[in-house]
Amino acid sequence: MENTMDNQNTVSSLMRTTMDKIREMVDTNTIVGQPITTPDGVTLIPISKVSFGFGSGGSDYGKVQPHQFGGGGGAGVKIDPVAFLVIKDGITRVLPVAAPPVSTLDRIVEMAPDLMDKAEKFFDRKKGTETL
Repeated sequence: MENTMDNQNTVSSLMRTTMDKIREMVDTNTIVGQPITTPDGVTLIPISKVSFGFGSGGSDYGKVQPHQFGGGGGAGVKIDPVAFLVIKDGITRVLPVAAPPVSTLDRIVEMAPDLMDKAEKFFDRKKGTETL
């Protein structure tokens, strides 16, 4: 850290260092990955969603020695695969990557259409008008 009497410069330096580290972790190649070419001529390009956050702070300590500074910074990055661009014979398709359900509510929402079909078949069978 630089030794300066201006607390703003020290906090700014801390924030700048934190952002530089985030830039090292996340660049455009993280979001749109490097193309992968298979032996049969198919090109796959991975697409990801990147979320990040950071925080920094600090304070000047002591009246006797105003050059004392305490501070800290932190960052977090989350990368989720979203899809693949599939290119074959000049035709591009998007192949989504389905994320697994995270919570019980997500699982219920995912199962709802199947449960509705089963309930409908059950009631149709009970009425004697089972549909195929």
